[in-house]
Amino acid sequence: MSATPAPGPGLALMAELTGPQGQVDPYPIYDRLRNLGDTVAGPDDSLIITGYRPCSALLREPRLRKNPGRLLTVSGFPDWRERPALKLMFESLLMINPPDHTRLRGLVSTVFTHRRIAELRPAVEAIADELLDELEGEGDFVATVGFPFPVTVIGELLGVPAEHRLQFKDLVDDWSSVLEILSGPAVDQADAAAGRIIDYFHALIAQRRVEPSQDLISDLVTAGDADAQAITDEELVRLAALILAAGFETTTGLLANALIALLEHPDQADRWRRTPVLSRTATEELLRYDSPVQVTYGRTAVDDIRVGDIELPDGCLIISVLRHGKGFVPGADTVIEEEDHVLLVLDPGLEDVITPLFSPVGGR
Repeated sequence: MSATPAPGPGLALMAELTGPQGQVDPYPIYDRLRNLGDTVAGPDDSLIITGYRPCSALLREPRLRKNPGRLLTVSGFPDWRERPALKLMFESLLMINPPDHTRLRGLVSTVFTHRRIAELRPAVEAIADELLDELEGEGDFVATVGFPFPVTVIGELLGVPAEHRLQFKDLVDDWSSVLEILSGPAVDQADAAAGRIIDYFHALIAQRRVEPSQDLISDLVTAGDADAQAITDEELVRLAALILAAGFETTTGLLANALIALLEHPDQADRWRRTPVLSRTATEELLRYDSPVQVTYGRTAVDDIRVGDIELPDGCLIISVLRHGKGFVPGADTVIEEEDHVLLVLDPGLEDVITPLFSPVGGR
């Protein structure tokens, strides 16, 4: 059985990963972490998980709980609930535990259905065609397609008017930076952005309560008004902001990473063109190959437990490395596989809420 390893080079590698060089090119650091084994001791009694199978098991382990307050307190923000950016992010669906997580996930799943996704498909395809037509010859793919595409699709889904959407690029960038940088100046800037996002969605919710439309926010407002226990306005604001941020970041990252992967593997791109049926799994495989979400923090053991061959002491914080490139799983050096793999891209609680935005619709 694998006990928690003693502190060692994992601490230095995590410092590199979160530093300037790691932000520019993290991939060599992932390789060095994986060379140390499936489990590596990290900072502050944390455990870094690099192996595919232990990552999959731990991400789905119900005995692990989210405890963002610990990380935020250690990072110098014991009053994090008084900071708009931190409260908006770390009390969102991404960071909460059952029963609140179960309640909100169930509510969203009832209105964010496969039927809604299917109804969006013609509009999504038209948006993609229009944006790709603008990318004739040479151009900036991210500026022309990678960002405008999810902004438009998610704006339509949430009911954000077209003239209001572009403002959210800088706002979401500033706010979501708290997932990577927890410094005084960074959180101050994130607070200002979060305040504007909060104010905007409170106003939009109030408007949809009076003038409902065919969008996700209207449906959630209706569900909340019908059942006072279903969702509060504050929870709805946090949910809308999370969908906005997760959709923008993950879809833009997916599209950019996928384009690079296919350009670097033209044989795989040709294979996809020759065999359109691969579209069923190609998007998911591209997510596996170079995920836009590569490291997750926040799950904590609340007792001494054993998961597979790994022993976790009470209070152990789990850091999961999700980058699945060459050598991580069998066949990982093949960009497109016909066999499904279990993705480790998002928190499992978000897979049926946010994944449909950027996987079957966004990627294809």
